[in-house]
Amino acid sequence: MLHNKSFVKKTKSGKITKNVREHYLRDDIYCGFQACKSCDSSTARISSSHSTVLILDTNVVLHQIDLIENPAIDGVVVLSIVLQEVRNKNLAVYNRIRALCSSSARKFFVFSNEHHKDTFVHDMTGESKNDRNDRAIRVAAQWYQNHLKGVANVLLITNDRDNKRKAVEMGISTEIIETYIKSLGQQDLLDLLVRPPSEDVAMEDVEDLRPSKRKVIYAEHKPMSEITAGLHRVIYHQGKLRVNRYNPFEAYVGSESIGDEIIIYGRTNMNRAFDGDIVAVELLPQDQWQEENSLSLADEEDEEEEVHLVPGSADDAPRAVNPGQGSNGNTDLPSSRPSGRVIGIIKRNWHSYCGSLEPMPMPAGEGGVAHALFVSKDRRIPKIRIQTRQLGNLLSKRIIVAVDSWDRMSRYPSGHYVRTIGEIGDRDTESEVVLIENDVDARPFSSQVLACLPPLPWSVSSEDLSNSIRQDLRHIRAFSVDPPGCKDIDDALHCIALSNGHFEVGVHIADVTNFVHPGTPLDDEASQRGTSVYLVERRIDMLPKPLTEDICSLKADVERLAFSVLWEMTPEAEIISTRFTKSIIKSCAALSYIEAQARMDDSRLVDPLTTDLRNMNALAKKMRLRRIERGALTLASAEVKFQIDTETHDPLDIGMYQIREANQMVEEFMLAANVSVAEKILKHFPVCSLLRRHPIPTKEMLEPLLRTAAAVGVNLDVSTSKALADSLDHAVGDDPYFNKLIRILATRCMTQAVYFSSGDLSSPEYLHYGLAAPLYTHFTSPIRRYADVIVHRLLAASLGIYKLPTVFQERPQLTSIADNLNYRHRNAQMAGRSSVELHTLIYFRKRPTDTEARIVKIRSNGFIVFVPKYGIEGPVYLTERSEKGGEWYVDEQQQQIKKMDGSSTYGVLQKVQIHMEVVEPQPNRPKLQLTLI
Repeated sequence: MLHNKSFVKKTKSGKITKNVREHYLRDDIYCGFQACKSCDSSTARISSSHSTVLILDTNVVLHQIDLIENPAIDGVVVLSIVLQEVRNKNLAVYNRIRALCSSSARKFFVFSNEHHKDTFVHDMTGESKNDRNDRAIRVAAQWYQNHLKGVANVLLITNDRDNKRKAVEMGISTEIIETYIKSLGQQDLLDLLVRPPSEDVAMEDVEDLRPSKRKVIYAEHKPMSEITAGLHRVIYHQGKLRVNRYNPFEAYVGSESIGDEIIIYGRTNMNRAFDGDIVAVELLPQDQWQEENSLSLADEEDEEEEVHLVPGSADDAPRAVNPGQGSNGNTDLPSSRPSGRVIGIIKRNWHSYCGSLEPMPMPAGEGGVAHALFVSKDRRIPKIRIQTRQLGNLLSKRIIVAVDSWDRMSRYPSGHYVRTIGEIGDRDTESEVVLIENDVDARPFSSQVLACLPPLPWSVSSEDLSNSIRQDLRHIRAFSVDPPGCKDIDDALHCIALSNGHFEVGVHIADVTNFVHPGTPLDDEASQRGTSVYLVERRIDMLPKPLTEDICSLKADVERLAFSVLWEMTPEAEIISTRFTKSIIKSCAALSYIEAQARMDDSRLVDPLTTDLRNMNALAKKMRLRRIERGALTLASAEVKFQIDTETHDPLDIGMYQIREANQMVEEFMLAANVSVAEKILKHFPVCSLLRRHPIPTKEMLEPLLRTAAAVGVNLDVSTSKALADSLDHAVGDDPYFNKLIRILATRCMTQAVYFSSGDLSSPEYLHYGLAAPLYTHFTSPIRRYADVIVHRLLAASLGIYKLPTVFQERPQLTSIADNLNYRHRNAQMAGRSSVELHTLIYFRKRPTDTEARIVKIRSNGFIVFVPKYGIEGPVYLTERSEKGGEWYVDEQQQQIKKMDGSSTYGVLQKVQIHMEVVEPQPNRPKLQLTLI
């Protein structure tokens, strides 16, 4: 049956055109219920054991997805109209409900109500799209009720009062979600319920547990129409809110409209915004910008008293500090940093949070509803109020809680319990918290994904050897240099002296795309994961282990498939020619950085492999020098290395990661390969190449570095990357660690390097600032980065080996892939840091230590120090947390904190002795406390 839908549309030229769309209606769409007599049972997903079939409306799916994912909810019909609405409103929830519909373990059936002749509904004049969709849900529910009469009960679940009333009038069995859950007799499921604050919810069966006497705590959010108008007139300013990791009552919003950061002081001015929310901000009057002059340190255990809050910057990078008190204790200069308040939320960043409940006495009676406060592991997140019927079971557990709403009359947001992770303090539990908090997918690979792998044992076949696209390079002396114990070996190198005095140098990269084909479950999984994640004690792979550790890994003494970049180079490391080829190699050695360095340093060794290493190292040094002369930055990071017990997985030792010449040698050739590949793919595919850029840092970002350097007598020129690199080279003092500290501070002022599609930006924006490279991409790690998989496909297509996959023809999809890669890359970094913090706590729990530290930031009530020996950073208080500073004041010009009587002064980059000890100021929230000796 054919149904025509017509609508009129106005073209850009102003003409009115009539469009007609054909909509096919069928009578052979089955209901999906196994016991149905009139439908084909081979298509059924809902078994005859289900006496009740549930139909969920859109809002129930959108708001109650945590509950729906519980195995107690089964035998569900998901209407296509509901799926479409959910997809339009919340893609994350859509992906979760789709996963349920495709899971073999769950009985969820998608019914195409929009294409069934008996359930399709025509548009009605004057009816809104939302009302039309609600009507379509009721019509489908009524059809199911008649269709399965005498076979099964059909129950429409809706929390919408109007929808429920109309359903009852049509004779449809319907319940609100809470009533249905109570009928199951599983009280714990009620903890998963979201109770929306909307007045449109049918609440006749819901207990109103809100306190009766309440006062307004927060200002009302402005409506979007007013926010949009205000942004257009630059009365309001839009940006992402970032909360200070050292003080959860301070935040900042980076605003393009004023070209500066707007500081938000206190929870009242944050006005119910969460870290990561896109917010609209109104500037405070300028005289209020000068109320406070410096930053303070605060902890989540501090009770918020707005009068005690001291304004400050945020984020994990050092930020500019307001000019403050001079030596006379008075304010010498007006504040240069604007302050504001949040007047509306443009886009929420709410998600599920890991943490524990605040300890509290058990309520009288068993199984009753207890009101509890959830405390997130992330100190930037406010406490969340939840209701639970299983308080006794949850007090000693790490749990996940989702935020539902934040009423302006409530000091805390409201949320609901999602699930239990494990016992507080258990290392496996705390490691899982790290993964959940950073949205890292650590689930085992599905059978569909594993089915894409070639059978083991795998070896290079005669077909591979005879393939004309692949060059046989097994005769060359290739070798790999990696961290100790590395099993997922991405890259190998070779260096041959040629008869003309030049060198042939090769970078050979695992040919992952020979096994990971576009559009397969394996490819889709790798695309979603984006990157492997390296924790202290384990690795979360992007690809299954048979690929990462065997089939693709360029292990010693086995033949492997590779994608090779081959250069002819002069002894001065000038590239004469470049070529790319698929290849077969046989690595002669898998060396660790320590082993490679030892070979190069041992003058007694003159074997061919050691000679190759020395030749490569000599070339790499010249390449590095030339790169630095172009303006590449040599920065530093506080990378920590743990020695882990192989049985208990507990840390045995901790220290800073040591970089050797061997590390730098490998890095130099990987950088060169990435640049060569970037040039090749962009030449062939100027609008769809995946590249990597590093935006130039803004003046505001570099301001704290300049201020700190000036305070210790170092003048940094930041006009270009070359000028900054030269300045950093000259920033030396008597202290051998001084230069590294300056470089660590410089690293933190940089922008984040990101992936992008070449068609989205103009060529000047392609620049990689840190590498001083006009073009750059990632090609050298396809085992652990999906970006490199994409680049391998681009390179193969540019060489005519394969056709370019269709995804490269769709710019929005490419942009979406790049966005996901940036998100996953950032999350992997954060997970790695969180894992280091967790193992640092475990290590120091039984090892209180006195050590030397360096002051890196001055605050009004103390300072933040960096501990070189352990790569640890944290706050040191000079006053009680509840005090503003008292007898101490900050000299902004000198970057010092001084005692009023002049008896003590602490300055930035100064050495101090500190005591490090794990304490637990709040139950279940251990932290590493640093105190001044």
